[in-house]
Amino acid sequence: MQILYFAWLRQRTGVAEETVSPPPEVTTIGALIAWLAQRGPGHAAAFADPAQVRAALDQEMCGPDTPLGAAREVAFFPPVTGG
Repeated sequence: MQILYFAWLRQRTGVAEETVSPPPEVTTIGALIAWLAQRGPGHAAAFADPAQVRAALDQEMCGPDTPLGAAREVAFFPPVTGG
């Protein structure tokens, strides 16, 4: 699956995108975040506070309990505010 990082998540991970193959037990967005956080210090910093991370699964906003299913793309970004 393709993982996209935006804003400070990109800065902390050091990559804008990457292709990953999570293990079978990673079945939700929340589990994916926990798994990605273990990939190294940059990823750990990016996902240190999962409540500050928003996700989109195949370009649809989703929450941590959303099943990954056959997702092709997951994007992570900080909360967005308007003004």
